[in-house]
Amino acid sequence: MNKTEAFKKIMMEQTEIALATSVKESPNVRIVNFIYDQEKRCLFFSTFKGNQKVTEFTANPNVAFTTIPKDDTNHVRVPHAQVKRSSLTVYDTVNQWIKKIPSYAENIEQAGDMLELYEVHFTEAIVILGMNSRETIHL
Repeated sequence: MNKTEAFKKIMMEQTEIALATSVKESPNVRIVNFIYDQEKRCLFFSTFKGNQKVTEFTANPNVAFTTIPKDDTNHVRVPHAQVKRSSLTVYDTVNQWIKKIPSYAENIEQAGDMLELYEVHFTEAIVILGMNSRETIHL
């Protein structure tokens, strides 16, 4: 499997990222669920309206993330990305959420109106496969 195929597999199978923000040289990282849209070439995640993440995105839209592997050490790392509020809603992406994370249906059902959808855009990703395989790909 080439690195681009590995990237797509990881982005479709792994369900969480560690998302890093920074405001006034103060870093912050948190775990969020995500979906990846191959056609739009962006990652989506949702968050509650007006929380600290939203304040941080407004102050500095530059973010970094790494996927969180479950069964092996393969993961994707993106040190340079931009986050923005999506024009879509969680309801627009509900089928993608449920396909990837079936239990997310309950989150959307109970809190969908309180959630905002965000997009993370990036053009390069580091694909790490095991201990000795690391390559930067361009999307």
